[in-house]
Amino acid sequence: AEQAQGAVLVTYGENVVLATVVGAYDVREGTDFLPLTVDYEEKMYAAGKIPGGFIKRESRPSEAAVLTSRLTDRPLRPLFPKGYYYEIQVMVTVLSVDMETDPNVLSIIGSSAALCISDIPFKGPVGAARVGHVNGEFVLNPTYEQLAQSRLDMMIAGNRDAVLMVEAGASELTEDQMLEAVKFGHAGLQSSIEIQEELIREAAVPKRPFEVPVPDTSDMDKLKAILGDRLRIAANNPDKVARESGTEEVRKEAVAAFAADAPEAEKAGAEAKAQKAFASILKAEVRNAILDKGIRPDGRGPTDIRQISVEVGVLPRTHGTGLFTRGQTQVLTICTLGTGDDEQKLDGLGVETKKRYIHHYNFPPFSTGETKPLRSPGRREIGHGMLAERALMAVLPDKEKFPYTIRLVSEILSSNGSTSMAATTGSTLALMDAGVPIKAPVSGIAMGLISDDEGKYAILTDIQGVEDALGDMDFKVTGTRDGVTAIQMDIKVSGLTQEIMAQALQQARDARLIILDKIVQVIPEPRKELSPYAPRITRIQINPDKIGTVIGPGGKMIKKIIEETKATIDIEDDGSVFVASNDNTAAQRAIDMIKALTEEVEVGKTYNGTVKRIMDFGAFVEVLPSKEGLVHISQLASHRVERVEDVVNLGDRLEVKVTGIDSMGRINLSHRAVLEPNGDDGGRDPRGDNRGPRPGGFRDRNEGGFRRGNEGGGRRPEGDRRPGGGGGGGVRREGWNDRERTRE
Repeated sequence: AEQAQGAVLVTYGENVVLATVVGAYDVREGTDFLPLTVDYEEKMYAAGKIPGGFIKRESRPSEAAVLTSRLTDRPLRPLFPKGYYYEIQVMVTVLSVDMETDPNVLSIIGSSAALCISDIPFKGPVGAARVGHVNGEFVLNPTYEQLAQSRLDMMIAGNRDAVLMVEAGASELTEDQMLEAVKFGHAGLQSSIEIQEELIREAAVPKRPFEVPVPDTSDMDKLKAILGDRLRIAANNPDKVARESGTEEVRKEAVAAFAADAPEAEKAGAEAKAQKAFASILKAEVRNAILDKGIRPDGRGPTDIRQISVEVGVLPRTHGTGLFTRGQTQVLTICTLGTGDDEQKLDGLGVETKKRYIHHYNFPPFSTGETKPLRSPGRREIGHGMLAERALMAVLPDKEKFPYTIRLVSEILSSNGSTSMAATTGSTLALMDAGVPIKAPVSGIAMGLISDDEGKYAILTDIQGVEDALGDMDFKVTGTRDGVTAIQMDIKVSGLTQEIMAQALQQARDARLIILDKIVQVIPEPRKELSPYAPRITRIQINPDKIGTVIGPGGKMIKKIIEETKATIDIEDDGSVFVASNDNTAAQRAIDMIKALTEEVEVGKTYNGTVKRIMDFGAFVEVLPSKEGLVHISQLASHRVERVEDVVNLGDRLEVKVTGIDSMGRINLSHRAVLEPNGDDGGRDPRGDNRGPRPGGFRDRNEGGFRRGNEGGGRRPEGDRRPGGGGGGGVRREGWNDRERTRE
């Protein structure tokens, strides 16, 4: 990519990504922020796939691609010079994936390297690594197979001296274990920094000149004189709406007063200077009050949590709801339970193809008192939703225990900081209200940081919006009483020490336990019964070889079951069958029909079958669907039967016992064994005559044959016929069974 200002090809195993960067040489008018854009492009050809859907080309990025874009952006952004407002675009294109490790680590490394060998000012390099925890040991850059067994999935980025970004999901690891994982990952990423440093020396690209703008202190002094104590009073109002409106009113008046004496031609420039000076004064006012006095804008101390309210079951027809309010942040989370048909299909480069647990986060404009056009979810919404989703994964029941698809939707009703953590707690409430048997409640808290150049700092518990905007860190931690389930750390400074992280984790744990106490006071455990509006799902196991039998040719059989019972049926490759219905009777009928199709005939078991065919030597009875056996005429009753029709007719129900299954799979049945449960059930008499019934119902004198009719046959008291007696009684051999079955 020769025309890009920086381009790097990164290879790890058979994973290959191309990272490119282009930066503008002019600042767009009115820009007062760093316009950095990071795009992670998944190309389906990288995994040997063709995109699904009607249009066979990549279109909108997947959620995984959006999350990787955010992961890449966050450690890079703090390392650009203050006041650098030139537009920068970083593009990472995935060219090849080996399906063994995730290439998202390469996105951070490649982007950092591309920036480092460009002429764009950047205080890199940044290294990255992934950390797992398998069999009690930390694993660096684990494979997908290792991650499936891991209690931790952590992405970490940093420079030589400090950590810049952490994102993790965990199975209730302790705070000490999480801190050790960060140390392990930071040590492991150093090799990716070393190789970048080697590349930088070889490329030797000089950086474009840029001087950090120095604020005009005379402007600030003049504006401070105009403001007096009014800004301090307005900025320290505990009510967000009143604070913002009061601060805005003070700003307008101060800017107007600042530019009042300027000539008309210079008035716009004077107002712009006043705007910048006001922002700097406001930031200093909030930060200094926290650092010097320990007073936050709403009057709380550093470790204080805002007032909390917890409610469940607030909507009548949904499967589960939780309403969580913390200060002026309020979230309503709704849980919906579905069947296997509702699982989300994934069309991406990962190894997973389906998701049964989904969390969606919605951030409407009214939640911040603003008017904005409604659009599809942005990167922020997707990222916050995934964080709340990851936070609950460790406590969800497995599919064998709870075979439902679970969808959570968090509606942000009011926002004043930490909405993703409120969504996490609201999700716990909704799951418990829906009767999902989670292992333990989960809550979350957002930690902040205020620091200065002299090393002084304050860690804040439960940050609100202004503390996030004007602070140096947003460190979100979720977990149960026993450990951490998720972490997300964003910083605006050039690194975070392990001492600060350790203190933040401890304060987060203290706050989390307080919130968990609030939860269990309202709903101590998941409800025992599901909502009456939720489907009931029953799991049964069948022989995988019988899946085709249940489905039938062209799906004929399963369609018939669904049509007759109105139940939803999902069949998996391992033979797991999930039957869902709001009607228990209909569900049981579907289960019975499936079992009848897949059940194997057992010797010694009694069945209530249907007479399907009548022959002169006996009746064929269907004991299970498509499974027939022969009841020989001698086994139709306790007495001698002259004609089969004297006992049964076509379509009759007949209770029979399975007396044997031969090597050819032919089933021998006996009604006589049901009538005489303590008598002979068809065993062969050792003398070879017909004093008792035989397997298959044969009278096996004369090489297993028997005489038809009784023409001329002298009858002995016990009712058998002597060989050669009378005429017309031809002999049929055992071959009849083969011929009849073959013909059928």
